[in-house]
Amino acid sequence: MSAPAIRPDDALVIVDVQHDFMPGGVLGVAEGERIIAPIEALAGRFPRVYATRDWHPPGHSSFAEQGGPWPVHCVAGSHGAQLDARIARLPIDRIVDKGVDRQTDGYSAFSGTDLADDLRRHGVRRVFFCGLATDYCVRASALDAKREGFEAIVIPDASAAVKLEPGDERRALEDLETSGVALVASGEIGR
Repeated sequence: MSAPAIRPDDALVIVDVQHDFMPGGVLGVAEGERIIAPIEALAGRFPRVYATRDWHPPGHSSFAEQGGPWPVHCVAGSHGAQLDARIARLPIDRIVDKGVDRQTDGYSAFSGTDLADDLRRHGVRRVFFCGLATDYCVRASALDAKREGFEAIVIPDASAAVKLEPGDERRALEDLETSGVALVASGEIGR
């Protein structure tokens, strides 16, 4: 894809840049710090900006204590569930809480939320995604955006992967491209 100019019908969705997912958090993404600067550089340039948060109830089905794959993380209202302070101070139009249903993983920003309706209500046609983690919530959100009829773009240098297995990030990005999601570096996004 050629370098896209930012249009009036664009939105930026910053996915799950929360304390529990940053380095040192219970599910810290090792490269999480490197995404802050590109996100800060982009946020003020978009006509509409969203931030998502995992906002799990206690006893969420994704927690290992309930038989899920992850340690307890992003429990609604906890410090770990709050947005990183550098993200929280950006010009965010709306915070979307996901994963609030105890029985669903809530990886996607569209799962169990009204994000698609809100985007449509504001005339958004193209959605740029960044944040944590490339191989889980960023990937799921971008794929669901396509399913909802939006043009979806992922910004790899403003996203970082968990990488439970070697090659997870590469496979996620390949899957996105195969599914029609564009990949664009933050520095290539024009005004």
